Amino acid sequence: MERDLEFEQPIAETLLALRKLKTQLGGPVEPDDRSKLESEQRDLEKNLGELKATIYANLTPWQVVQIARHPRRPVLNDYIGRLFTDFIELHGDRAFSDDRALIGGFATLDNHKVVVIGHSKGKSVEENVTRNFGMALPDGYRKALRLMKLAEKFGLPVVSFVDTPGAFPGIDAEERGQAEAIAHNLTAMASLEVPFVAVVTGEGGSGGALGIAVGDVVLMLQYAVYSVISPEGCASILWRDQAFKPQAADALKLTARSLLELGVIDEIVPEPLGGAHHDYERTCADVKSALLRHLGALEGLPPNDLKARRFEKYSKMGKFEHQQA
Repeated sequence: MERDLEFEQPIAETLLALRKLKTQLGGPVEPDDRSKLESEQRDLEKNLGELKATIYANLTPWQVVQIARHPRRPVLNDYIGRLFTDFIELHGDRAFSDDRALIGGFATLDNHKVVVIGHSKGKSVEENVTRNFGMALPDGYRKALRLMKLAEKFGLPVVSFVDTPGAFPGIDAEERGQAEAIAHNLTAMASLEVPFVAVVTGEGGSGGALGIAVGDVVLMLQYAVYSVISPEGCASILWRDQAFKPQAADALKLTARSLLELGVIDEIVPEPLGGAHHDYERTCADVKSALLRHLGALEGLPPNDLKARRFEKYSKMGKFEHQQA
């Protein structure tokens, strides 16, 4: 059983007390005592609901990072299995290898034929080692580019799922052109002639995330994060100490709420109270609803309109006004 996050300890303690009370009620209890215990149970259940609502309504950015990294959080295969039918995975970049950290293929989303691509984390240590913890090599980004070009060839929308700590930073990745592969993808996505919807489902780490996320619409789950660097990396550079990662998380404006205010994303997809790992079905249903709504709005647009809208969308980012004192 996974350990609760530190800020969830009050919830865990209340749940433990509630379980003990229910166990006591399940045994032989005098009628007067039962009435008292049942009243205590109702009070605890009410307190638990209020406690959860208060804690999750006031999360710090660092606490959101912890939820985004939760080991039970849904991964790409969970979304593919619940959102799509007829998924046919395509393999390889036709140059070097088949990167298991970034996968994709043809699929059906209700009545929409689409191409799906996404970072692929695992649920166990063995799966994560096989999938390199969702950190793609250049081969993965070139595979994604190949799939996007196939989508363009057949006139199919692209749906991408972003969930990575970042692109793999090893020497073999750099030797095979990691920066060039991501840069090539950015250029290709900007001029793609089919609708493109990206969903940040967990960690959106730096260029590794952006390499499949230049969409016409960028959705983000409520407790996902999206930033130019990890809080730990930022703290190491600015403070020379990873202990400052909560301050770094706050400064990076990496939560969905901050990014929506900044215009980096277009919509926040709500999560169940406590995070997506508490209810896969509801999370996937909400993601599916948002995807269908935006794909329906985009699919009738001519290619030139799509590219013009995309150019305008990304040209606006990073603008600011300087006011003299």
